[in-house]
Amino acid sequence: MTTITAKEQKDHRTCQLYVGTSGFSYAEWVDAGFYPSGTKSGKMLQRYARCFLITELNYTWYQMPKAEAIERQRQQVSQEFLFAAKLTRTLTHEIDQQQWRDQAVLYREGVVPLVQAGQLVAVLIQLPPSFLRTTSNRKYLAGLLDKLHGLPLAIEFRHRSWASDRVFSELERRQVTLVGVDAPDLPNLFPVLDVVTNPDLFYVRFHGRNAKGWRSGNMQLQFDYSYSDDELYAWIENKIEPMSGRARKGVIFFNNHVRAQAPENAQRMTTLLKERGLMVA
Repeated sequence: MTTITAKEQKDHRTCQLYVGTSGFSYAEWVDAGFYPSGTKSGKMLQRYARCFLITELNYTWYQMPKAEAIERQRQQVSQEFLFAAKLTRTLTHEIDQQQWRDQAVLYREGVVPLVQAGQLVAVLIQLPPSFLRTTSNRKYLAGLLDKLHGLPLAIEFRHRSWASDRVFSELERRQVTLVGVDAPDLPNLFPVLDVVTNPDLFYVRFHGRNAKGWRSGNMQLQFDYSYSDDELYAWIENKIEPMSGRARKGVIFFNNHVRAQAPENAQRMTTLLKERGLMVA
């Protein structure tokens, strides 16, 4: 699946890339200087959109999106601005076998404004480390993908058991994007790969490499990390350029939000990508 044949490979410089952060509403980003002093949460998206043309909506994991609220956010940015939206936790982490189908319908209704405006780049299905590749989980995931069919979907596995050619082939058949991750090298975590399962989109998330804080249960420790230029260069050369040769669009998000390291690293990544001749929005 990771092998690139001459027929499959295209010029990686023709792939449209977008770089942004996982979420944008962080009070600590004011303290760190990314947002001007006194910036209120309701004004952060507008400020954020001056620097980036894409973001991940994190709050849709904590609560079911409402079309009215999504539309208000959409109106704060330009038509060119794109959103990825996390799937709500009741469909990934806190699954109720009796209610999940109804939850999926509610989610679809909530993101309608982004779909209609052509601004939804992907629904991010972030699965927990406890979601192993078992028969029951495989059956649930297949049903969930069926229920969300028609939406642009991207899956982030956190457990290594899903790193299988059979899984990648099924995602390819469904044209569902496998999310590439950068995270600490710890036992059973999903490995760093450059597999592209959807020719329309590749998707990468940078979580940081704080091995000591990763399983601390404290997000301020887990995502406290700043990438060096060498680390970003290695990703560009070894992963992003090859992936760009196999997809028409690529999105790259930084989730190391502590002390505004995410926007700093995202801006630096944008600069380095452009220096390499890649097409970044």
